[in-house]
Amino acid sequence: MISQNIIKIIQRSNKRYFSTSNELKKTSLNELHKELGAKMVPFCGWEMPVQYPAGVMKEHLHVRKESGLFDVSHMGQIRIHGKDRIKFFESIVVADLQALPMGHSKLSVFTNEKGGIIDDTMITNAGDSLYVVVNAGCADKDISHINEKIKEFKSINSTHDVSMELLEDLSLIAIQGPTTESILQKLVKDQDITNMEFMTQRPMTIAGIDCIVTRCGYTGEDGFEISVPSKQAVQLAELFLATSNPSIESGIKPAGLGARDSLRLEAGLCLYGHDLNEDITPIEASLNWLISKRRREEGGFPGASIIQKQLQKDACPQKRVGVIINGPPAREGCLIFDPSTNEQIGNITSGTVSPITRQSISMAYIKTPFSKIGTQVNVSIRGKPITATISKMPFVPTNYKKL
Repeated sequence: MISQNIIKIIQRSNKRYFSTSNELKKTSLNELHKELGAKMVPFCGWEMPVQYPAGVMKEHLHVRKESGLFDVSHMGQIRIHGKDRIKFFESIVVADLQALPMGHSKLSVFTNEKGGIIDDTMITNAGDSLYVVVNAGCADKDISHINEKIKEFKSINSTHDVSMELLEDLSLIAIQGPTTESILQKLVKDQDITNMEFMTQRPMTIAGIDCIVTRCGYTGEDGFEISVPSKQAVQLAELFLATSNPSIESGIKPAGLGARDSLRLEAGLCLYGHDLNEDITPIEASLNWLISKRRREEGGFPGASIIQKQLQKDACPQKRVGVIINGPPAREGCLIFDPSTNEQIGNITSGTVSPITRQSISMAYIKTPFSKIGTQVNVSIRGKPITATISKMPFVPTNYKKL
């Protein structure tokens, strides 16, 4: 059930982002994935592992109980340089970067003039630069967008100092799960990582390999995303996978796109192109928390007037919500109806069966008056109305590192 869900998502993503298999890019871990027996599929223009021989369910559960390794090298890594980098980047994202301490990271979104989300992004104050990670399927679009905005920014004032560097010689590896910290600590000899908070970043030497490590992830579990020189990525991945003990199901095991999708959905995390797009604002996406008080008041980002209006009470027409369905899982595109009037009130954007709760869980957009937790609705699945309940997210508790 879970693997079928991700395969359908991949098929839809393929239509969005590329046309033929001849255009597929490969990460530095491509051959390693094949050696490990991965099923490789096209995804956002890349050849990526959807699952390994253990299967999506076992990969998912291993991440929740132990630790999993994900190749996320298809994501774009960027540095923004120059003395005006904060001012510039605040003009294209909703984040309060003036208040972001050095070594700390923040999730944000690029917005358009309608307030819609061009992409979601991770931004880190790296001291002398901003380190930015963008989604694979949006990387070319985002880079082009940033370049155009740099030109506009400099046209306003020729003394504006900002530039973009594409970090094309770096790979990105995520290790996620409750035992990840203890495993990584054994490979890091020169610093204590137990005092590293969620959403912070440090330079780190891992078994002699110099990396940039951010404590973050896309699973709801504690974990790290590791930026590593591509020529050393296989070596690092093999070091992590060597910690696995098959006889007792411990250590770090490989996990593919299938597990990544079911994990992020349990954690209530959005997938761009499905739960977020250029017609959905951060407020409609229930991402109000991305926008600080200063930025709400001052604006200064594309679509600010629309977003500021939606922040007012009862001014937002729809909301992203969780849905628990009393039946089979609802897939993207299934419609939601008011049981009392049969009026269409929303639509499903992501759905699967939770390996942890065994419930059919979904993410959806629904008219605001129906968005209260506990509201009963009907979801049309294969033409039949199935009862469902608006639910809080995440669907399973998150385990982010807190000091």
